Amino acid sequence: MVATIHASQQTSNLKLQLSLMLLLRSFEKELTALSQSGKLRGSLHLATGQEACPVGFCAALDPQDTMTVTYRGHGYAIAKGVDFKLIIAEILGKQEGLCHGRGGKMHLVDLDKGLLGANGIVGGGIGTAAGAALASKMDGGHRVSAAVFGDGTVNQGHSMEVFNMAGLWKLPMIFFCENNLYAEMTPLSRSTAVIDLTRKMEAFGIPSVQVDGNDVQAVEEASQEAVRRAREGHGPTFIEAMTYRTVGHYQNDPGTSYRSQKEIQSWMELDPITRLASVLKVSDKDLESMRQEAVGKVKETIEWAMALPDPKPSDLSEGIYA
Repeated sequence: MVATIHASQQTSNLKLQLSLMLLLRSFEKELTALSQSGKLRGSLHLATGQEACPVGFCAALDPQDTMTVTYRGHGYAIAKGVDFKLIIAEILGKQEGLCHGRGGKMHLVDLDKGLLGANGIVGGGIGTAAGAALASKMDGGHRVSAAVFGDGTVNQGHSMEVFNMAGLWKLPMIFFCENNLYAEMTPLSRSTAVIDLTRKMEAFGIPSVQVDGNDVQAVEEASQEAVRRAREGHGPTFIEAMTYRTVGHYQNDPGTSYRSQKEIQSWMELDPITRLASVLKVSDKDLESMRQEAVGKVKETIEWAMALPDPKPSDLSEGIYA
């Protein structure tokens, strides 16, 4: 009886994760349309194909846990519980947005939800996450701090210093690396001699694991173990989630000049949404129904946000302290 209840609960959780991944996919599709229409200005960095990473990883975190993410980190913000409507409003530069329209998609912050910031600099948030982990250790708390970044961050000198510090001081921290094989447009094999990034962590005494980043269950399981270690005082864990963005680096990058169509197609066949739908035995009809529901939610929220007032030019200097 207990096993039956557990299995039922697990299935329910996986269905929620499927719905969330569909929301993230629909969110990006609608943002692309807004960008193409000129209603959304500035660079747009999408993570289509990588949805299992934020959904699986954030499922292992508690509300009080903190996190820093990349400029491609809106999926993590949503999965961490940041108000979806406020994120849309922020991306559209509205006064009622998450950061009053001043940060945009690349600089989402919500301290109440533990989101210490998305960052436009490669590896820019990793030190902030380490600082939060140190604070947790110093005040005797059980908060875990996570730094989410891409494979390109691992070669940053700043990151190496943080890896060393976290390993030395056994900080309650998780380094979650989305290895999508490309740092912007540069293949991993052309930027580092050791392409198995987990091996690099040996130098810092940090336990590491490589996981299928397109399998939401595998991501969550690895993340739960890393969270457990951190809470129990065993220090940081490095998770290398092997995944792939099926779109370009940013909205005007077709993503085909440095990648073959064959490679892209092979990864599309490993799509995390269709894989989870298959595990749950969701029919094509039901999956399409769930997808349309997600699209409807996104479009409705965009319409709401578009009607909001823009920040006043007279308030330009508010929030500037130096």
